[in-house]
Amino acid sequence: MTVPPLGVGTWAWGDRSTWGMGGYDAELTDDTIREAWNASLDAGVTFFDTAEVYGHGESERIIGSLLAGGPERGAPAVVATKFMPSPWKLDVTRSLLHALRASLERLGLPSVDLYQLHGPVSLRSHDALAEALASAHREGLVRAVGVSNYSARETRSMATALEARGLALATNQIEFSLLRRAPETGGLLATCADLGVLPLAYSPIGQGRLTGKYSVDHPPPGNRQFSNHPMEVVERVVAELRRVGEKHGGRLPSQVALNWVMAKGAVPIPGAKNRRQAEENAGALGWSVDGDDLERLDRVALPGLRSLRNRLWQHG
Repeated sequence: MTVPPLGVGTWAWGDRSTWGMGGYDAELTDDTIREAWNASLDAGVTFFDTAEVYGHGESERIIGSLLAGGPERGAPAVVATKFMPSPWKLDVTRSLLHALRASLERLGLPSVDLYQLHGPVSLRSHDALAEALASAHREGLVRAVGVSNYSARETRSMATALEARGLALATNQIEFSLLRRAPETGGLLATCADLGVLPLAYSPIGQGRLTGKYSVDHPPPGNRQFSNHPMEVVERVVAELRRVGEKHGGRLPSQVALNWVMAKGAVPIPGAKNRRQAEENAGALGWSVDGDDLERLDRVALPGLRSLRNRLWQHG
């Protein structure tokens, strides 16, 4: 499996129960999603991440309709989805295979490129979880396997359990941005690099906070819980992003923020609800922040620790 340097997170596609508040979803339609899909593919952004819990499967159904609804544009789409290993799913292999087959039916695919455990919430051991993932791989239902929201210790343990079954741990999907640098400073990125695990960074622009769209006088909707710092603090980070962006030909703050994540060895997966956002995201490609700018951005980056509840039950 090959993952491009930038992807698309599709949590908002069809998940009105989470994103319907505060106007986030007001302009999100089937047509704007299709425009975002096509614009992403046209720009070479071919990796799309979803999950069974996003809109109770609606995000997967939307992607399935997009895959089936038109001719392939450039490189084929690489699709990732996730299994929520809830504590009551004690027969984890049976539960995972059942959930995976349901996901594949919604996606209209015989197999998925990447299948991930949605979080470290299971009561079963890493050996049991690894065996469940290995069973899916043996049946030809997945090409690669990953995890989400795993700590450095958990990542190493899962990698060991999978290796014993002849599988590599491909990815760890984590919240990582200039508003949450803790995965880097806490050693998680170094652990991933040591193990050959690719970090996928969700909320890489702080759920819109790093676009410059919001301010102290115009804060983001209250239901955006991740990377949740006071806006006067965020504005200082955005000011540095603007400075770097001007140096690189007028790049947007969000494009600089995504480029910073890529410079750290992670693949950012920002959301895109229309063509404009997809094209803006793609503007993070084809250039790089230099050493001095990277250091300046590092100095304004925030640790961004979140509550345990959010860490365990994050949906994308």
